[in-house]
Amino acid sequence: MSFLDKNFLLTTPLAQALFHNVAAPKGIIDYHCHLPPQDIAADRQFANLHEIWLEGDHYKWRALRANGVPEKFITGSALPWEKFAAWAETVPQTLRNPLYTWTHLELRRYFGVTALLEPSSAKEIWDKANTLLKTPELSARGILKKFKVEVICTTDDPADPLTHHKKIAAAKISTKVIPTYRPDKAFALSNPAAFNVWADRLGETANHDTHTLETFLGALKKRHDAFHTIGCRLSDHGLERCFAAECTDRQARDIFARVREGQAPDEAAQEQFGAYMMLYFARLDAARGWTKQLHLGPIRNTNPGLLQRVGADAGCDSIGDFPQARALAWYLGKLSAEDTLPKTIIYNINPADNYVFATMIGNFQDGVSPGKIQHGSGWWFLDQEEGMRWQINALSNQGLLSRFVGMLTDSRSFLSYPRHEYFRRILCDMLGCDVATGRIPSRRDYLEKLVANVCHDNAAAYFNFGSVGAPT
Repeated sequence: MSFLDKNFLLTTPLAQALFHNVAAPKGIIDYHCHLPPQDIAADRQFANLHEIWLEGDHYKWRALRANGVPEKFITGSALPWEKFAAWAETVPQTLRNPLYTWTHLELRRYFGVTALLEPSSAKEIWDKANTLLKTPELSARGILKKFKVEVICTTDDPADPLTHHKKIAAAKISTKVIPTYRPDKAFALSNPAAFNVWADRLGETANHDTHTLETFLGALKKRHDAFHTIGCRLSDHGLERCFAAECTDRQARDIFARVREGQAPDEAAQEQFGAYMMLYFARLDAARGWTKQLHLGPIRNTNPGLLQRVGADAGCDSIGDFPQARALAWYLGKLSAEDTLPKTIIYNINPADNYVFATMIGNFQDGVSPGKIQHGSGWWFLDQEEGMRWQINALSNQGLLSRFVGMLTDSRSFLSYPRHEYFRRILCDMLGCDVATGRIPSRRDYLEKLVANVCHDNAAAYFNFGSVGAPT
């Protein structure tokens, strides 16, 4: 088998048949990503390969730094070609890192480039890709059409007026592009000055007062309603772990009032207010029939010097080792007890916690909605082959793989759609190997249905987006 040939990652004839005949033809439901909606609204035509591929990719930035490349050629003042040339010099050093596979898979799928990226091939690849990036097929919307992307859920602040989403909706493009409600700033109280600026902006967007807790909650609900009207069906939270602390209405009002006066609460009060707000958001989601996403576990911005020089999301985050189980059980348990637990996807970033999450979701299934609580796909540092296999194995051993809603990109790049192909190949290979070793029966009807459901159809049914394909 040669590098990235048509059967790469597919080690059995059955795996090959499942991928090529069932998985590959399916469209993509990208239910969590960080693509800029303004790029889709404007149908952005990218000027060069750096702009679409390297400009905001902290995965590549980390590899460049590890290879000794000065920051000037990563996030600094170097010209786009100079930054791309630095990446071309780095790529041969990434063997066995998933970046090596992803880099060449993306070059093949978007630009038809089969040469290996290295210094000697860099200029030719740069010129060819830049020429193709001028074509309609590789504009922002052209890419979505090319990769059969049926739905995109971007990640959006409640204070965002959703101007770009309104423009996209009016354009009536073939891909359904909808926002995701991400209200993390609503409980970011450690910096009262920043919180108060954000709360005021939320009030302006909602045309609603935000100076008391009651009016603040009202503004958040008003934005939740506005998101729903434009098609939103998911919320999202990025947390180290779930908040877990009792907090009365009076306590929450007092904490909020002090913050609005510029006083930073202590850690205990921040925990209380965070728990209070997370319960509030879950109740909003449950009332609307939305799905809640919990991205748990990273430790962010660990390098103060790099944070100061470059800013957040620069590639100095890592897997955290926070205790997850009790806090997650408290949060889900409170909602379950009051019958306000929405459909929920829990994403784990620490492989040590895979079985914690896989068993926790089984505690809160309701026997009514299939797969109501989901163990989310391998995320961030785990969205590579080994991480995906770990997640699939943990879910399979403790729950129902057949009800899994599958892969997402979680990406800021329009060049990330081969991640779905990568995931689908891994899934099909695992099933093919299980049959070959006698672990599961060679029932094509079972296997084809499972592959179709996990790659596409479960997500279409679970999220209730409307006019996308449904399970057969």
